[in-house]
This record gives sequence, structure tokens and C-alpha cells, in this order.
Amino acid sequence: MALIAFNPPVSNGGYGTTGAAHGNVSRGRARRRQGRILAGAGLALLPWLGYLAGTLPPAEAAAWVTLDALEAVCLLAAGTRLLRADPRHRAPAAAAAVLLVADACIDVATAAPGAELATAIAMAVGAELPLAALCGVLAARAGARS
Repeated sequence: MALIAFNPPVSNGGYGTTGAAHGNVSRGRARRRQGRILAGAGLALLPWLGYLAGTLPPAEAAAWVTLDALEAVCLLAAGTRLLRADPRHRAPAAAAAVLLVADACIDVATAAPGAELATAIAMAVGAELPLAALCGVLAARAGARS
């Protein structure tokens, strides 16, 4: 319910419909799947924030929790807007892409050699950069409605 504040109704007063309602079934399915991926990634970051806050020194925790919280907000906003076929998903998707790339770069640059570096690279290649690429494509692609 709190996400409604970040995702106001579209200009016609409704919350929009999927592309399937407009005759484009495959686009509607793809957008719903992409919306679920982004919203799921945003939700998955929430417990991670608690872990970071509890395990890192306070100065580091503040920086990492803030960065990851911003990522979560952007992913949730973009994902829920995509699920409603709201063309205003592009701005939060673009912000999420930038934050994810920055997160991956900082993780790899600050990781200690060995297992920590391997974990940072695995997270960057396996999660952060593919998610950033999806967000970048969604941000660059023209909306379904004008």
C-alpha cells in the first residue's frame, strides 16, 4: 500500500492496464515478467539492508544501507509501474540502472583480494549488471502510451 505514494494513478485517473488489454499479448506478458523481476529484486534487498546494518561498522553501514535502499526504492517503483503498464516506469528504471552499476563498481573496487573479490565479481556479473542492463533497456525503450 505504501508504494501508491510513489506510483500515483496515470493521467486518466486509473492505474493502467497491461498491453494485453490493448491487443498486444506478448508485450503485456513480457512487461509483467519484467515488472515482477524488478519488484522481486527490490523486495529481496529489504532483508539485505538489515544484514548490512547489523554486520558492518556504523560508518560503512550508513553508506551501503543508503545505496541499497535507494536501489530498492527505484526497483520497486519501476517494477510496480511496469506491472500496471504505467509508462512512467522509465525514470526509476534509469535511476536503478545507474545505482546498480555504481554498486557493482564500488563492490569490486573495494573488495579485498581472494574470496571477497570473487564474491563481489560473482554478484556483479550474476545479479547487479544484468539487472542494470534490464533497467537500462526499459528506461531507453519508448513507452507503450504517449
